[in-house]
Amino acid sequence: PSFGFLFDIDGVLVRGRTPIPAARTAFQKLVNSQGQFLVPVVFVTNAGNCLRQKKADQLSHLLGVPISQDQVMMSHSPLRMFKHYHEKCVLVSGQGPLLDISQDLGFCQPITIDTLREKRPLLDAVDHDRRPNVLFHDCSVTVVLTAVVLFGEPVRWETSLQLIIDVLLTSGYPGNPYKQENYPHIPVLACNMDLMWVAEAQSPRFGHGTFMVCLENIYKKITGKELKYEALMGKPSRLTYQYAEHLIRAQALQRSWEQPIQTLYAVGDNLMTDVYGANLWENELAAAAAAHCRSVLVCTGVYTPHTELALDTRDSIPDTVFHGHRDFRFDPALVEPDHIVPDVDAAVDLVFQLENFAP
Repeated sequence: PSFGFLFDIDGVLVRGRTPIPAARTAFQKLVNSQGQFLVPVVFVTNAGNCLRQKKADQLSHLLGVPISQDQVMMSHSPLRMFKHYHEKCVLVSGQGPLLDISQDLGFCQPITIDTLREKRPLLDAVDHDRRPNVLFHDCSVTVVLTAVVLFGEPVRWETSLQLIIDVLLTSGYPGNPYKQENYPHIPVLACNMDLMWVAEAQSPRFGHGTFMVCLENIYKKITGKELKYEALMGKPSRLTYQYAEHLIRAQALQRSWEQPIQTLYAVGDNLMTDVYGANLWENELAAAAAAHCRSVLVCTGVYTPHTELALDTRDSIPDTVFHGHRDFRFDPALVEPDHIVPDVDAAVDLVFQLENFAP
């Protein structure tokens, strides 16, 4: 094969914990009788609340085909490349097994929001029922943080927002008085910029991008300055697509497929992440990359043809509504998919037809 697939998960293969019927049918077309993939496939999700192996196991069960962790790319996967931070003490925010995820990525000294709250109990004061009974602040417990890593939306937003702001405004010494002259603040690395995502509910739910909007605006309201990111990961970031292409090529090499991979088909349900990211890669990086990227939009998730865009997206997206992240420019052409299909099964059929590929 001279092409590969980048599959989104939420809204393409599942809604919450409910499989989308077309998914299993699609993947039966992608493997041979021994369960080996006929083309390189990477699952590129903006989720980040579990280890790759767990997600691979879930996908194997869902799709009825064997998936390895090397085929799974979480929003936080590019953090493996940020070795400069691996030896440092970093604050990690999100949910799920954060310490396991951090250590799997290479971080040696991660501290969670809950751990910081235990060490500095006076900082978390919004929920009156969780305030400490004894107003005692043990300053002998040294907490010095050199970076903040945002893995995904936390459970208690007020606690995470408060403590992250504390860390940023004290240059990594939470509990100390704020010093607004410490700018720029310590590095912030963020994964998953999705403003919304789809689960079982009829309408999209808040994503980590919404949490980031809150954090950015609180920081600016207090300091008058912009929150800065050392790196943004997850779709639609360039880092994510570079890393995904690396995984595709590694698969082809492992299978001894000698024909170069010329085209990647990004199958997703979200205009602002899946389509935007694929088009950004194609427009800005294709010259430097070995593979072109084509976006295939399905109608089983965030995007629905009745409530979102007409086929001619350039005429129907108002310039004032941009659900992408603050640091990404809005360009109507970047949210125009190359193809729109009903579901992932139709996406696979379309690509096989475009590539004249007969399994």
